[in-house]
Amino acid sequence: MDLANISKDIIILVFGTILVTLISILLGLIFNGIDRKIYAAIKKEKNQSIIQPFKDIKQLFSQKSVVPNNCVSWIFNLMPTLSLATSISIILFLPLGGINPIISSGGDILLILYLIILSPILLIIGNFSNGNSKIIKQAHIDMENIIAYSFPLIVIILSIVWVLTQAELGEVFSISTIAGLQTNLAIWNYVEGPLGYIGLFILFAVFVIVISSDIARMDIKLQDGKDNNSGYSGRNLAIVYMTYSSRTIVAASLITILFIPYNLTNFINISGAYLSNTVDFVFFLLKIFLITIIAFTAVRLIKSKIKTEQITYKYLVQLTLASLVGLILVMWDGTLMTLIS
Repeated sequence: MDLANISKDIIILVFGTILVTLISILLGLIFNGIDRKIYAAIKKEKNQSIIQPFKDIKQLFSQKSVVPNNCVSWIFNLMPTLSLATSISIILFLPLGGINPIISSGGDILLILYLIILSPILLIIGNFSNGNSKIIKQAHIDMENIIAYSFPLIVIILSIVWVLTQAELGEVFSISTIAGLQTNLAIWNYVEGPLGYIGLFILFAVFVIVISSDIARMDIKLQDGKDNNSGYSGRNLAIVYMTYSSRTIVAASLITILFIPYNLTNFINISGAYLSNTVDFVFFLLKIFLITIIAFTAVRLIKSKIKTEQITYKYLVQLTLASLVGLILVMWDGTLMTLIS
């Protein structure tokens, strides 16, 4: 056993986790500030400052967390922290701009799918412990939505794995394989004809809609330092706020890694490993920024026009059917191209 290598791995894990935590929260708050400013301008609402999320966090941390009388206090106080930790842990498994993930295993994508669903569930558990009938009712709705969007997510992941399996790649459940770190190839390179491209585009569109509307969206109704949808306030609400911010980065990063993992150094030659990694990382940040501002804001505008009771139906039925259509087209693509050739 090489103690030097073990010590090095521990140092990378500890400092990498701290760095990833700070970057994900800071970038999430900045992106949410820009998103809220654009959203307010489109809706012709009161214009907000880009740094408003930072002001909200500062204000909330200066306030005491109010615990409702009828709630299970230890669950109510613990769940926001666990949800934040779960969200940040996802980033540890993600390759960022061609840089290898801090933690890697053969089944990354399955673990990431589990953690994506777990993070909001932990917040919902906290809402269930509140004791307020209105908040518990909202928690039931949120849980229904999670169950509904889990189905298209599973179909999308299975579709990607099926394509990689047909390409006879090694660890098809590894996020590094999906991101093309070994081959410099994206999922689009493994389909053969128009049906495959159409199928992947449908899967891409469904993935953007699902992951941006219910996983990453800031749904905090701040009023007098309290969120009316959860009952959290003060420091607890600040942690919930940071959880949503980190999930924004997680969602945008996943969209980029699964469907648009291309690095800038794939198209231009840059000498030097450190310089090329830096360029690819900055390009990666640019991609997740554009996804956050364009895709997430568009989905948010569409979602604001959908009634709450219709959301579960649209996810469970319409988006699941759309993802199944995408999977079928991807599967037929290889068979059709084989028959043609």
